[in-house]
Amino acid sequence: MHGLDTIEDADDGTVFRDVVLLALLGFVTIVILLLPHLNPPTQAEVPTPPPGNLIVEVRWPDQIDADVDLWVEAPGETPVGYSNKGGRIFNLLRDDLGHKADVTGLNYEIAYSRGAPQGDYTVNLHLYRNNSQQFPVEAVVVISFKRDEQSPLQALATKEVALDRTGQELTVVRLSLDETGRLVPGSLHDIPRSLRSGPG
Repeated sequence: MHGLDTIEDADDGTVFRDVVLLALLGFVTIVILLLPHLNPPTQAEVPTPPPGNLIVEVRWPDQIDADVDLWVEAPGETPVGYSNKGGRIFNLLRDDLGHKADVTGLNYEIAYSRGAPQGDYTVNLHLYRNNSQQFPVEAVVVISFKRDEQSPLQALATKEVALDRTGQELTVVRLSLDETGRLVPGSLHDIPRSLRSGPG
């Protein structure tokens, strides 16, 4: 009698473990089947290409430890430069300080527009600091236009300029774009127009 009770207890324990294991296996199976439906993948939004982009770049000799600042102004906007790095249209993407905190060794600044609305644009350079004390600091400014992501980059203007003293602000180019983002014929000039405020 005593041995019979032990066999029945062992059978009950085995059945209980089997039932619990099957229930757990069933629960795990349901969770695995439901996982893809709990957070369905969303379709990536296709970004709308901007109607036009104006890219302004400046390069000066890498061996000169000088901080040349790029300033740009779009129609009806506050000028964008080192103290105001972003506006509705333009953003200054790289503010180069010369050799200070520069891991690339390149003297280079770039501003990029979101769109190219009709109107007048101004591009200036300002020699903020020249630790090398080598003058003049010669710089090359390239202004390019890209209608959308698929269009090739078109150079609108390339100009070499020389900055003769610390604190000098120089108007490199002024231009006008029409409603389609094209350069208005005869609109390129360099009549001085200050874009930064403050001394120097």
